[in-house]
Amino acid sequence: MDIWYGLDAVPELPGRTVVTIGVFDGVHRGHQRLIKQAVELARQGGHESVVMTFDPHPIEVFAPERTPTTLTSLQDRAALLESFGVDHMLIIDFTKELAGELPEDYFRCVLVNTLKATHVVVGENFTFGAQGAGTAETMRELGSQYGVDVTVVELLVEEGQRVCSTYIREQLSSGNADVAAQALGRNFTVTGEVEHGAGRGGTELGYPTANQYFSESEALPADGVYAGWITIVDGEEKGPIDGDMVPGVKYPTAISIGTNPTFGDNERSVESFILDQKADLYGRMATVEFVEKVRDMVKFHSVDELLENMSNDVQKTRTVLGLNS
Repeated sequence: MDIWYGLDAVPELPGRTVVTIGVFDGVHRGHQRLIKQAVELARQGGHESVVMTFDPHPIEVFAPERTPTTLTSLQDRAALLESFGVDHMLIIDFTKELAGELPEDYFRCVLVNTLKATHVVVGENFTFGAQGAGTAETMRELGSQYGVDVTVVELLVEEGQRVCSTYIREQLSSGNADVAAQALGRNFTVTGEVEHGAGRGGTELGYPTANQYFSESEALPADGVYAGWITIVDGEEKGPIDGDMVPGVKYPTAISIGTNPTFGDNERSVESFILDQKADLYGRMATVEFVEKVRDMVKFHSVDELLENMSNDVQKTRTVLGLNS
């Protein structure tokens, strides 16, 4: 899949394209309906598919105090789009391009002249152009005017709940990683470098953990302990792992999110105790996958009480992941 950073990076295209437009943060099941339809329409017509997305999030430009946390990095978004068969990803810098364009100028300059769109797929709540003046219906009208087919896809609603990025963030903030996974169509993940923590996990407690730290702009589940998986994802760059783990393989893990209240730590971290494996992971890039919450974060009165609960966490993790049989 080609990735174009800005309209100026789009080459002279040899043929027509099918385009879908959106932030697509999370690339959840609602987003996937648009993306898959665009890919299918492109294949049927012998065209190439283009996903046009934005960075930063438009809300960050117009109402920075309401900027949502990010569910997927651009890199992860690109990997997901490629897995759905998208041919090209166009990343628009929203602070520099399009924000002030009138809807018709936007349609003509971007979709007709630059991307040579023969078909555009958008969601029914889509807005575009200066101050969001254009709507999905505007897109239809402009499509008719310029000879471009426009498909407007209904929002995905299940049991009265709209599947959207806001809903997924709410579920993660409530610790409902399993519910968020249903909306995403996959388990929620974070990817980051394994760093040194306080050092007490292995030496004092007998539970060595792979520690990761994330900025406040990145979404995380609520504090607590979760059953999940960990994968080292930088095998090609870093080579073999020192220990009994292999890059690219998922390993079961009990994941703690929080500030370690028992020890009075202040920095929030994601700490993964990898079941039945021993390896030096410092400096490696790891993807942590959250399956289900095991318990809330609790301040224990003694190390012995903490150790007893950690043992229970591991057993519950095995049960959630189906490892007890």
